[in-house]
Amino acid sequence: MKLSLQALKQYLDTTATTQEIADKLTSIGLEVEEVIDNTSTLAPFVIGEIQKVNNHPNADKLHILSVFTGKETLQIVCGAPNVREGMKSVLAREGDIIPLYNEKLTKGVIRGIESCGMMCSERELGLSDNHEGIVDLDTDLPAGTPITEIYHSDIIFDVNVTPNRGDCFGVKGIAKDLSATGIGTFVSHDVQPIVGTFKSPISVSIQDTTACPQFVGRYIRNVKNGQSPKWMQDFLISMGLRPISALVDVTNYLNIAECRPLHVFDADKLTGNIIVRPAFNGEKLSALDEKEYELNESMLVIADEAKAQSIAGVMGGTETGCTSETVNVFLESAYFNPLGIAHTGRVLNAESDSRTRFERGIDPASQVMGNEIATQLILDICGGEASELVVAGAEPKWQNVIDFDFGMIKRLCGLDVPKDKAVDILEKLGFAVNGNQISVPSWRSNDVKEGADLVEEVVRIYGLDDLPTTPLRSKELAVSILLPHQRREAAVRRALAACGLNQAITWSFMDSRLAVHFDSKGIRIANPIASDLDEMRPSLVPNLLSAVKRNQDKGIKDVQLFEVGPEFYSTTPKEQRLVACGVRAGNFLPRHFAETLRVVDVFDAKADALEALNAADAPQNIQIVRKAPSWYHPGRSGALTLGKNVLAYFGEIHPKILKVFDIKTPVVAFEVYLDNIPQARVKSKAQKLLKMSNLMPLTRDFAFIADKSVEAGKILSTIQNVDKEKITNVALFDVYEGDKLPADKKSLAIQVTIWPTEKTMTDKDIEILSTQIINMVKKNTGAELRS
Repeated sequence: MKLSLQALKQYLDTTATTQEIADKLTSIGLEVEEVIDNTSTLAPFVIGEIQKVNNHPNADKLHILSVFTGKETLQIVCGAPNVREGMKSVLAREGDIIPLYNEKLTKGVIRGIESCGMMCSERELGLSDNHEGIVDLDTDLPAGTPITEIYHSDIIFDVNVTPNRGDCFGVKGIAKDLSATGIGTFVSHDVQPIVGTFKSPISVSIQDTTACPQFVGRYIRNVKNGQSPKWMQDFLISMGLRPISALVDVTNYLNIAECRPLHVFDADKLTGNIIVRPAFNGEKLSALDEKEYELNESMLVIADEAKAQSIAGVMGGTETGCTSETVNVFLESAYFNPLGIAHTGRVLNAESDSRTRFERGIDPASQVMGNEIATQLILDICGGEASELVVAGAEPKWQNVIDFDFGMIKRLCGLDVPKDKAVDILEKLGFAVNGNQISVPSWRSNDVKEGADLVEEVVRIYGLDDLPTTPLRSKELAVSILLPHQRREAAVRRALAACGLNQAITWSFMDSRLAVHFDSKGIRIANPIASDLDEMRPSLVPNLLSAVKRNQDKGIKDVQLFEVGPEFYSTTPKEQRLVACGVRAGNFLPRHFAETLRVVDVFDAKADALEALNAADAPQNIQIVRKAPSWYHPGRSGALTLGKNVLAYFGEIHPKILKVFDIKTPVVAFEVYLDNIPQARVKSKAQKLLKMSNLMPLTRDFAFIADKSVEAGKILSTIQNVDKEKITNVALFDVYEGDKLPADKKSLAIQVTIWPTEKTMTDKDIEILSTQIINMVKKNTGAELRS
C-alpha cells in the first residue's frame, strides 16, 4: 500500500523524521519496502502541449509528435494509444531521470526517426500503476509549467501490509498503530450524525444476509458534481489514485483514508428499489473498468428492480455511474462477507481497491459511520439535501472478550513486559482492558481471536530489541545431529551423483491418466494445483520419464536423472515409502575418452541400484530374482531381494510405457526402497584382522548347460557358497543359445577365482573343489557340465 506523509499527518500528529517513521513502521510489522520523495523526482518534469500528431512511417503503432515546451517545439516519438492534438501531458526532456527506470533520458532514434524527449504515464512517474496511456492533464496551465503545480509533492512510503491486517489498508489504521508506539498522537475525526430532512424514496432489501449482513444507504438530492477540492485531489494523487469527480473522489478518499469502501449510484438511473441478491446464471454487467462480466449464482450483486447494477464489494456498473450531469445520488455503505468477495474477484479476475479491503476484512461496525462521513463530505463539496438513513439487515456479530493471562507474554516470547506497560499498549491500540478481560475493538475483530494474538500485539509495539538471545547450539550437543535414515539418504544421493546421474526434484503429484500404468492407488487430490497434477504419485518413475521427454524435446537425447523422495500408497501420513529412483535414456555417456558410446541396457540400471544399496549399507547377501512391476520389460528386468523383502527393482522400461510417454529411445530405470533396507549394525571400533595370502590366485572356467528358465544368478551364488574362504570371485562371461543346443537349453560360461590361503593347492585339491562345484550346481539348479 502506498502511504503519503501528508495523508498520514491527517491522522497522526508527529514531528518524527521520514526515516524514523519508516523504521518504526517496519519494527511493528508494517514493512516499508521503499521510501519515495516526489519532491525531487517530479521537479524536472513540465507540462507539454501536443500540437501535431503524425503517423510514424516505419511503425503502425507509433506516432511522431510536435510538443511545445513553452519555449521550443520538440519532436517526440510516442506509442501511447491516447495521444491527440491539443492534449496536455507530462513531458520528460533530455537529461531528466524517469522514476520508474531510474535512468537519464537521452536523445534516441526510434525506427529511423529522432526522438528528443518522452511523454510519460503515471506509472513511469511513480504516481500510480496506470500505464494504459500517457497522462491526460485537464488544466488551463500553460506549456512549460512544472507539474509540481498539479501533482502534490510528498514523501511516499511503500508499505507491505500483511493480509491479516485489513485495518491497515486505511491510513487511519496505520496511524493508530504508530500512535501506540509513542512516535505521535492519533488525531481523531469526530463523526456527527446527519439529520435527514426527508424519507428516502429508495428502499433496500437483502436476500442473503450471510453474504451481506448489513446495508446502509442514503438518498441525497440536488447535488452538483464537479471537481473535488485540491486537498482531496492532492491526497488521492499522493496515494496513487487519479481524481475523477467530487462524488467518486469522496468514495475513493474514504476507501483509502478510513478503509471504508462505499459506492455512489446515480439515483435517477435506478429502476425502483435496491435489492442485494445472488446474481442470475449468465447475467451480465458492464463495469466501471470498461469490461463486461458474466456472473453466476455464486456471486452477490446490488441490483434494482430491473437488473444488476453493481458487483457487490468489487466494482460498480457503468449504467448507474455518476457523471457531471448527476443530480440525485444513492450512497451505499455495506458489509460483505470476505470469503464471498474473494471468490467473486478471483473467478472474474476483477481487481479493485474495494475488493482488496473487503476480502481482507473491514471494520464490521463502520457502515453507519462511513455513510455519515461520506454524506457530510458530499454536502460540503457538492451541496444538496440528505434523506434519513436506510438501514437493511443488522451489524454482524463481532464482539469478542478474551480472558488474557499477561504471563503468556513471557512464556511465549521470552520478553518480560510489565503488566502496566502491556495494558497501556493494548489500550492505545483500542482494546478495552478490564482486569484480565480484554475486549477487542471492531476494527481488529477479523484478526485478534485469542490470547496469543494479544501477545503479538503487545510484543510488536513493545519492540523485540530487548529479546534475550540464546545460542542455537550448545557445547553439550553431539557433533552429529542427523538421524540414521537421514545419513543413509544423503549417502545414497552422493553415490548416485557419483555415478553420473543428475538429481531431479519433481512434484509429489502426477496425472491420474498416467498413474493407471504404474499400479495407481487412486489417491486423488481434491483441489489440484493443475488439472494434470491430480493424483499423488504411486511411483517416482513416471515423473522422471516425463522429465526425460521434456529434455529430449529440447534436443537433449541422452538423459541421466535420479530422485530421492516419497511414493504414496494410502492417504494417511505414514503410508508412504522413501524411494531412490533413477533413469537413463539414450546412450550411456562414457567417463573415459577411450570408451565408446553404447545404448543403455538393463545392466546399467542394475549397477546403479547396487551402488545405491551399497551406499545405504545394505547386507551383502542379496539375491537377484526375475521379478519386476508391469512397467518394466518382462525379460530384461529383475529385483534385488533379501528373502521375501524386495530392496530394489531394475530393468528396461516396457515399450508400451515408452509409447505412452512418446519416448523414442530405450530407457532403463531402477527403484531402491530405502525403508526396506535393514538398519546396519553398529560397527565395532576394533579393526577386523587382515588376512593376506602370499600365494597366487588361480582361475578355472566352467561351462554349464541349463534350462533357459534357470537364472544365472542362482548358479553364481551356488558356486560362491561351495567354499567361501577359497572362492573369492565368480563371474559369468558368456551365454550361448543356438542350434548346437536343444531349444530349451542354454550354455553359461563361468570363471571362478580360487585363492589358497595356507598352502599351494595340488592338482588333486583343485580337482576335488571342481567336483564339489559341479555336483552342487547340478543339485541346486539341475545344470550339468558341458562336455
